[in-house]
Amino acid sequence: MKILMRADTHVSFSVPIDEPKAKCTYSQVLAALSVSLGSLVVGFASAYTSPALVSMTNTTLTSFVVTPQAASWVGGIMPLAGLAGGIAGGPFIEYLGRRNTILATAVPFIISWLLIACAVNVVMVLCGRFLAGFCVGIASLSLPVYLGETVQPEVRGTLGLLPTAFGNIGILLCFVAGTYMDWSMLAFLGGTLPVPFLILMFLIPETPRWYVSRGREERARKALVWLRGKEADVEPELKGLMRSQADADRQATQNTMLELLKRSNLKPLSISLGLMFFQQLSGINAVIFYTVQIFQDAGSTIDGNVCTIIVGVVNFMATFIATLLIDRAGRKILLYVSNVAMILTLFVLGGFFYCKSTGMDTSNVGWLPLSCFVVYILGFSLGFGPIPWLMMGEILPAKIRGSAASVATAFNWSCTFVVTKSFQDMIDFMGAHGAFWMFGAICFVGLFFVIIYVPETQGKTLEDIERKMMGRVRRMSSVANIKPLSFNM
Repeated sequence: MKILMRADTHVSFSVPIDEPKAKCTYSQVLAALSVSLGSLVVGFASAYTSPALVSMTNTTLTSFVVTPQAASWVGGIMPLAGLAGGIAGGPFIEYLGRRNTILATAVPFIISWLLIACAVNVVMVLCGRFLAGFCVGIASLSLPVYLGETVQPEVRGTLGLLPTAFGNIGILLCFVAGTYMDWSMLAFLGGTLPVPFLILMFLIPETPRWYVSRGREERARKALVWLRGKEADVEPELKGLMRSQADADRQATQNTMLELLKRSNLKPLSISLGLMFFQQLSGINAVIFYTVQIFQDAGSTIDGNVCTIIVGVVNFMATFIATLLIDRAGRKILLYVSNVAMILTLFVLGGFFYCKSTGMDTSNVGWLPLSCFVVYILGFSLGFGPIPWLMMGEILPAKIRGSAASVATAFNWSCTFVVTKSFQDMIDFMGAHGAFWMFGAICFVGLFFVIIYVPETQGKTLEDIERKMMGRVRRMSSVANIKPLSFNM
């Protein structure tokens, strides 16, 4: 069966084996680097409230009063705006194009940071955070779609994780700078980050797949030549894209919602939504947003700000480890490792807080919270942090990729908002130990979700993945029917 499948995929893809890879790789690395600088801006924006709220709520450093309720909204409004951005981003990437949509977020990002930096009241801060969150929502769906459609399968995992790696650099930069700067200076720093991103985005092309979807064959050819190198024969890949688009057009309906609800499309969409659900319900944003507070509540012997920086460094390093491993080990193996690490650490962390709540002396294990956090962040960043976004750009069918990515991104930000805003309520209701145990139990369920439903996409072309997910391989040979259409690709 594999021989039959490969015979088909060779027709639709791509760069011949004997083509020189240097030029091709350089262009794709430049494209990945350009969009990843946008992810650095996203990471900085996501982490901003953790160090900034400390000085923002200090009446001696801020000319206006920030109440605890207002402070919670400064942190909570960004995921809410990200939800709105995720909904808007789907139509944007379909009609404006992937590159133009990413490019269009740069100037609003700068404006949002200037609004915060020059704020004279809480309303200006909230408006800046909302605008930043809206751009974050758009960027978080358009970046993986762009990379999924431009990078070759052999390096799609490695280069596809660059946005996550740069996002973690943004988080770490914010944590480190936040120990030396107040909220206003930190916002001014944030306003400088979109500038190199804006410049580099002008150097890269739109995705060939988007050009094909708009019937612009010559522009698609030029984009492929830029991405694959001038000496590469791009005609087989271009013909494969056109054939895939024609196949999708034949089966398409005019109604986008009906298209999403087709049984063949529901399968990949459901997998993407499931990955987003388990990513956020692992409690990661509650951990990131409340790191300092959690360490203070744990009575840790290490300064909370130092712990935050350590967590940021681990997050940064783990993503680079994942970048090295993902095209060698595959997606599912990293998701397994990620899940097991989070389950163990969340239950141990819950046990620590339970012992503390019962009055047991925990002073001799004051190092335990930081150790658990390090392993938890390491596990999350190896798998469930980057892979749901990477796979969103891989498994969603081309015809519904924009609208489906919009739904998945909006769902992700909805989960983020719920977890972030309700985390303190969870602690009040069930204690810190109960909250961590609940997140651990959800991760346990997520492990079985990955085992049963999530496909392995390592080294496969997008056309190959789509044919398998849509069930079209059944027509290739009766032998193909021997293997069930579960997601073990």
